[in-house]
Amino acid sequence: MNPYSPGRRKRYGAVAIGITAVLLGVAACGGSSKAGSGGANASGGASAKTTITVGVLADVTGAAASGNKSSIDGFKAGTYYASREGYTIKYIVADTATNPATTLSMAQKLVTQDHVMAVLAHSGLFFAAAPYLTAHNVPVIGFAEDGREWFSSPNMFSITGPSLNDEVTTTLGQVAKKVGVTSLGVLAYAGAPGSQAAANEAAASARVAGIKVGYQNVQLPIGTTDVGPPTLAMKAAGIDGFLAAVDANTAFVLLKSLQAQGVKLKGVLLPTGYGGDLVQAGPGASQIAQGAYFSLGYEPVEMQTAATKQFESDLKAAGVTGEPTFAQYDGYLTMGLLVRTLKAAGSSPTSASLLTALRGIHDWDGLGLFGPGKTYDINQKKITTGECLFVTRYEGNAFKPVQGALPICGTLTDQKIKPAG
Repeated sequence: MNPYSPGRRKRYGAVAIGITAVLLGVAACGGSSKAGSGGANASGGASAKTTITVGVLADVTGAAASGNKSSIDGFKAGTYYASREGYTIKYIVADTATNPATTLSMAQKLVTQDHVMAVLAHSGLFFAAAPYLTAHNVPVIGFAEDGREWFSSPNMFSITGPSLNDEVTTTLGQVAKKVGVTSLGVLAYAGAPGSQAAANEAAASARVAGIKVGYQNVQLPIGTTDVGPPTLAMKAAGIDGFLAAVDANTAFVLLKSLQAQGVKLKGVLLPTGYGGDLVQAGPGASQIAQGAYFSLGYEPVEMQTAATKQFESDLKAAGVTGEPTFAQYDGYLTMGLLVRTLKAAGSSPTSASLLTALRGIHDWDGLGLFGPGKTYDINQKKITTGECLFVTRYEGNAFKPVQGALPICGTLTDQKIKPAG
């Protein structure tokens, strides 16, 4: 097993977006579906030898849409990659509407009405559809943003391999130490176990690095912008570093509040907000984020590697402009893993042959976006090594790669965090 596992910390970026949405008590509303496709004509390649239809289950509307809807752009860009490899992918988008009941009904529609061969996922509510898709042996590929069903269901495969559960790695502590943090404040949402686990793991990692955790609060109201009390508490605690496993809007409000209180921060560590996500947060977010560090499980496009250049080219071909979002990366790589699977599934692929092919993939390279020569096993259910992060710093109007952190890699410790609650 390659010790380089770039996606494992990626759940920080979506943990609040996905799990939070369920807990907001979103009223049931009707989902919708629409078809899309990419092919040889669009990208100028040779005629495709195989055409398949898949479903895309994503949070396109509702409370979780801000962090998930742009995945559709990534899926579309991925079809251009598929076309070059000889495949035409027709995809039917099913909107969860950020509602568990709708998530299940949309999954049922994809199977019983649309007869898709596989389901591609980018949803914080996918757990609502997982038992049904597992019972019907439907292959599922996507980013495991919502829960542990990704690592217990035999038909589900995460594009970033296994994620942290109760393990503690040294990676985030190394990042905090590198940027000069001596006292860290960490925050998370109440009632969102993934958010809390991410923050608690960050705190544990900081302690391993010898950094004081001056403030630790995993009881913020979900989606809150009322951050006065934690701001004053962090100021009183004398923190000089800040990490919040929450959505970008809450993180930026917290950062603005700390700045208004005159708190001098050596390191603002944000697992949400890179790229297009910062733009979507509004014009004020750019000023607030000056000097902040953003972590990513993939090569940032600013590195201008062969892999990032191809990613940007395929986004452009799909009509997507501006900095890529976290979800666009995910959608693109999900299509990439589907193509890798199709190559091993025979000339006339079926759901069954796709599952067989997926179970044989032990060296997925993320289309090169994990870094040169880096692969991992998509069938591994639990991490056994540390992980790596690519870090950028936002200056002016650009994300600048941080030398020595492209990536920065840690190790797995023997410590465990207690279940959040």
